[in-house]
Amino acid sequence: MSRPTENTVGMVGLFDDPDALIRAAERVRDEGFTRWDCHTPFPVHGLDRAMGLKSSPVPTLALAAGFVGLLTAVALTGGLNVIDYPIRIAGKPIFSWQAFVPIYFELFVLFAALTLMASLFLFCGLGRWHSPLHDSDIMKHVTGHRFAIVLEATDRCYSEQNVRALLEETGCRDVRPLVEFEEEDSGIL
Repeated sequence: MSRPTENTVGMVGLFDDPDALIRAAERVRDEGFTRWDCHTPFPVHGLDRAMGLKSSPVPTLALAAGFVGLLTAVALTGGLNVIDYPIRIAGKPIFSWQAFVPIYFELFVLFAALTLMASLFLFCGLGRWHSPLHDSDIMKHVTGHRFAIVLEATDRCYSEQNVRALLEETGCRDVRPLVEFEEEDSGIL
């Protein structure tokens, strides 16, 4: 028989307009919190600046991987054409790169796409199977008409009373604890 236990993993503040969310994000950033996020039903201009987010390294990584793919294609086709299987017929150059432009393009795109996908999993945390937000009714509000800021309890600045007071100072009227339910199994197997 399993008994669910409640574990508070953070605090959520729900806002009715994006300007209030931006002001709250600026305040949370200035207070020194590092483990927090904002959720909105549509993109909010200026929210990334208010959160203090740095530019993403994903485009740079994808472009660098694309050029690695291009160099790999040139090395493969050139190595096969010049070293392994040279054909000297009718004044044709040993390395005729024009014939391999489609291969260069394809490996550029392949390496860039695979790196892009891997870096999105790494930087965006896409491999996570479960979030406590899924069990709560918070995302039901956020995907419709409200804006949320979520502060994790694992942050060094987190204190339930201080976070609640901070969110209420920013104009949040709906502050809720974020609870995760854990199953305890009392059986042998």
